[in-house]
Amino acid sequence: MQFVLVVLAWCVLLAVAWPLALLVLVLLPLLWLLALPFRLVGVVVGAAFALIKALLFLPARVLGHKGA
Repeated sequence: MQFVLVVLAWCVLLAVAWPLALLVLVLLPLLWLLALPFRLVGVVVGAAFALIKALLFLPARVLGHKGA
């Protein structure tokens, strides 16, 4: 559904200002490539926090605590 809205917005932009729409069409993949390393860092940091949480809660799990 979100993709359809993006395509419709791009079509409206194409009808209103076609040079800007073509510029968006060219620059969007470049922006995605620039943002990719930051997304990977976010995944790694989230995994590190999940590991720390699992290590901190390990003694409670071993002793049989029933979490909520």
